[in-house]
Amino acid sequence: MAETYHVLTLNPISAHGLKRFSHNYVVGNQVTEPDAILVRSHDMHGMLIPPKVKAIGRAGVGTNNIPVKEMSERGVPVFNAPGANANAVKELVLAALLIAARNLVPAMRFVDALQGEQETMSTRVEEGKKQFAGIELPHRSLGVIGLGAIGGMVADAALKLGMRVVGFDPEITVDAAWNVPSQVKKAHSIEEVLKGSDFVTLHVPRLEVTRNMIDGGRISSMRHGAVLLNFARDGVVDEDAVLAALATKKIKYYISDFPSPKLIGQQGVLMLPHLGASTQEAEDNCAAMVVDQVHDFLEHGNILNSVNFPNVVMERESSYRLGIANANVPNMVGQISTAVAKAGINIHNMVNKSKGEMAYTLVDLDSPVPRELIQQIAKISGVLSVRYLPLAAG
Repeated sequence: MAETYHVLTLNPISAHGLKRFSHNYVVGNQVTEPDAILVRSHDMHGMLIPPKVKAIGRAGVGTNNIPVKEMSERGVPVFNAPGANANAVKELVLAALLIAARNLVPAMRFVDALQGEQETMSTRVEEGKKQFAGIELPHRSLGVIGLGAIGGMVADAALKLGMRVVGFDPEITVDAAWNVPSQVKKAHSIEEVLKGSDFVTLHVPRLEVTRNMIDGGRISSMRHGAVLLNFARDGVVDEDAVLAALATKKIKYYISDFPSPKLIGQQGVLMLPHLGASTQEAEDNCAAMVVDQVHDFLEHGNILNSVNFPNVVMERESSYRLGIANANVPNMVGQISTAVAKAGINIHNMVNKSKGEMAYTLVDLDSPVPRELIQQIAKISGVLSVRYLPLAAG
């Protein structure tokens, strides 16, 4: 009989994704002692995460609301859904480009303030519209900082609008690089992007290294009257530097998806209520992606798109499998193999990969695994968790 898994949802998760769990799953916001947790925006820092939890899935991209370091120390992978909301964010960035290019927000505010009869209003419209004259996007330059799934799609869309695109991403993966159009000029630094762009859009994660990445010094290297768009994360732009640049007209607009008390209502600041992934399609895609990943991990131990573990996916060639999370230290594979050999069990297949300080091993075996062997492996110094994953009771 298949094991029953319990999954706690901390936010409403798209039914399109949840239905991908098979019949032996109990899913809901009242689940106790969960095997896995699904979350969107709920802040899990300070939350008592039950010891039975084996995985956390974020139905989105950013994982700042999850205590990733604590989970790593427990051998618990944290999954996310990179690229699942990329089209939604791309479309919002394009909307922001057009809003800035055509001065649409101040133009709409001007119209909202109009009063009087039709003839008077028409006169004021004709007199006032000149101040909102904009520019067209073809032949203008767009700088893209961060060329992952979203940045690559934004770059491609901008090229199709006739823009010139320059991009920079020192951490770009091989897969992401394949998806960046060849027409994108590759810059060698952030400063090179800023100096050569009429519009600059950010698509980087919020890490310590990216905190206030766009500061006063870098803004000073931007073209006069440029537009800065932040649909990446709050914290990657120095807000004081933005205000100073807006005051001197160094930048014309700062458009952000992350409202800030310091910036709301300021001249030249256009803020949205974190709408990047707020489409039904994006929510469906994120939920489906993370559910599939959590499902595959719980039942087969495979790891794909974890922010704290390496990708380790191995086709099942045996009914008996071990999934072992451990610190990335020497001779771990040797110690695991020795323990299995001493138990008189043949290793059918094995994969071991590492990511930073974390490592993960999948082992397919030719016979059932006794409880004593699992306990022995768990006692190896550096092993964080051991899971036995039989296809049938073994």
